[in-house]
Amino acid sequence: MRLSTVILPVQRWSEGKQVWRHAEELGFHAAYTYDHLSWRSFRDGPWFGALPTLTAAATVTQSMRLGTLVTSPNFRHPVTLAKELITLDDLSGGRITLGVGAGGSGYDATALLGPGRAPWTPRERAEHFGEFLPLLDRLLTEDSVTHEGARYCAHEVRNIPGCVQRPRLPFAVAATGPRGMRLAARYGQAWVTTGDPAAAEGTPEESRDALRAQVERLERACEEEGRDPAELSRILLTGFTPDRPLASLQAFRDAAGAWGELGFDELVVHWPVPGTVFEADEEVFEEIARDFR
Repeated sequence: MRLSTVILPVQRWSEGKQVWRHAEELGFHAAYTYDHLSWRSFRDGPWFGALPTLTAAATVTQSMRLGTLVTSPNFRHPVTLAKELITLDDLSGGRITLGVGAGGSGYDATALLGPGRAPWTPRERAEHFGEFLPLLDRLLTEDSVTHEGARYCAHEVRNIPGCVQRPRLPFAVAATGPRGMRLAARYGQAWVTTGDPAAAEGTPEESRDALRAQVERLERACEEEGRDPAELSRILLTGFTPDRPLASLQAFRDAAGAWGELGFDELVVHWPVPGTVFEADEEVFEEIARDFR
């Protein structure tokens, strides 16, 4: 099982670069960051852009993988995103994973709206994502792309020389519904979940039952797409279930064992942010990281 971390983009780079360096020193498999314009309780505080942050992180790390958890169509267009990702993959020496999903109904969904315009409904988000992801796949694998769709267009877009990683950088697709699961099965190299929100206030056992059901839906989607489920890595972004894995090393070992039995092979923990929902004992956090090297 791999252990990764997600570093929120809340620090000026003069301080933040030390965090990314230290994440590599601790032996994390990957360090991700949120790709939002702002997020929940952090909205009125510092919050920097994900792709520039990852670009800077690529210059101060050497081997640790880097990526987003997750990018969405809420404020991204496949054409411009593809160009930035190809550049970032090149700068990092082929260490980028794109965590990508349909997006939610938070601040990202309303920031670009004019007066009187409503954010996308869940169905509309799914429809956008259903066109966004296949087009992004083409843009990252083909030298020239033309596409005229219901929601996105690309006219003779050139993306030469393409990604360092071939045929393109990997997609880690965040999905829980049937449409998203099918997209993960079709285009993903990994699947991402935070668990079932309906079980977030329940017991750890109830949450794990919900996770097991999600895994089973993913496997059915893979079968429908003619894909071997074993080809997809399964990533759990922790911190949104009733478990308290950062309470102690033993608590993490117990939770990781239970999640591993469900088929998850990569766990992502939030880098501690004092005074927030992601506050944690930094000594315990580092002990866990070193234990999972």
